[in-house]
Formats: sequence, C-alpha cells, structure tokens
Amino acid sequence: KSNMVLTTLILGRNQIGDEGAQRIGEALKKNPVLISLSLMYNEIGDEGAQHIGEALKTNKALTSLNLMFNAIGAEGAQHIGEALKSNMVLTTLMLQWNLLGEKGAQHIGEALKINKMLTSLDLDGHALPILELKGVSAVKTIELQRKGLTHLSGIVIASCISSNLVLKSLNLNYNEIGNEGAQHIGEALKINEALTTLNLGYNRIGPEGAKHIGEALKINTVLTKLDLSHNEIGDEGAQHIGEALK
Repeated sequence: KSNMVLTTLILGRNQIGDEGAQRIGEALKKNPVLISLSLMYNEIGDEGAQHIGEALKTNKALTSLNLMFNAIGAEGAQHIGEALKSNMVLTTLMLQWNLLGEKGAQHIGEALKINKMLTSLDLDGHALPILELKGVSAVKTIELQRKGLTHLSGIVIASCISSNLVLKSLNLNYNEIGNEGAQHIGEALKINEALTTLNLGYNRIGPEGAKHIGEALKINTVLTKLDLSHNEIGDEGAQHIGEALK
C-alpha cells in the first residue's frame, strides 16, 4: 500500500548515499503527492543524481528538491539537467555546495534554456531568480550584489541572459564571479541585444576574464555602461579592454 497523504519529506543527514538515492528515485517515479523533498547532507554522488534525474523526468508532483551538501559532480549535474529539459513541475532546486564545477554549471544552464517551470536555483548559497534572468518575468533591473555568487552562478546567469530581450540593468557587484564566470558572461554579451548596464565590480576578475569581456565588447552593440572597478585585470586586462575600444 502506498502513502497518499505525505507531501513533505525531510531526510537530511542520514548518509543514504547513492543506493538510498536510487530507492528514493524509484519511489518518486510513482508517488503522485509528495511536493517537497530534502536530501541534503547525504553523500549522494553522480550515480545517485542519475537516479534522481530519471525520476524527475516522469514525476508530476515534486515542486521543491534540496540536494545541497552532497557530492554531485559534473556527470550528476548532466543527468539532472537532462531531467529539467522535460520536467514540468519542479520550481525550486537547491544544489549548493556540491562538486558541480564549470561543466556541471554549464549542464544546468543549458537545461534552463529549455525548462519552463524552474523559478529558483541555488548553486552557491543564494537562490537565483531564474524567470527574471531569462526574461520570462519581464523586469528591467536585477540586483544581485553582495550575494556570495561564484563562477557557478555566473555561468547560469550568462546562460539565462543571453536571450533576455527585456533586462536593461544587471548588478553583480561584490561577488566571486571570477575569470570563469566572466568568460561565460562575455559569451552572453556577444548575443544579448538588450542589456545596457552591467556591474561586475569587486568580482576577482583577472586578465583572462577581462580578455573575454573585451572580446564581447567588440561585438556587442547595446551595452553603454560597464563597471569593472576593483578587480584584478592589471595591465594585460586593460590592454584587452583597450583593444575593444579602438
């Protein structure tokens, strides 16, 4: 007999691992009522994430999933990303403090170009407003300063804003976007046709990040204000920006 009344299940800090995640995944494929599931601090790796991902492809009830503080890497993120491409119910996903890396964040970011339902995604301690970043919820200004965002969020932000046609101003001041995040934001700026103001001050961006931003400025035709103050671009980075201004 299956439980048809439980809507919230919290299993944090139980060391369920990949095998336990497999069992939970099998249950999620059939359960029609559970809407919130927390599996934080459970030593779940890529294999466990694969089982959870497979379940998300068919589950029609779960709206909130907490996988923070596990051991999910790029491969696991790929499985979850594939699930997000077809999942039509999940609105909140917490993946902070895993082992996603640049590739993992890219998998999630690419999935969000297709996913229509996710509204909140946390990769490093602060939930990103996904619908606003994608332009589905039309806002002209997004303030994300001092949120502790790392390159992981930077990658997802870049993926979301690349096709946003309504966002005019994005403030990412005082975060930890770094060179990797700046690289992906640069790629987004080559495509974006609406953003006019971007604040990347205090983000530990070095010469390599400045290079990618500079390359974007050679192509971008709409950005009118860019703040790169208090970074670490140095002479080499300044040269890259200068080349874009010639």
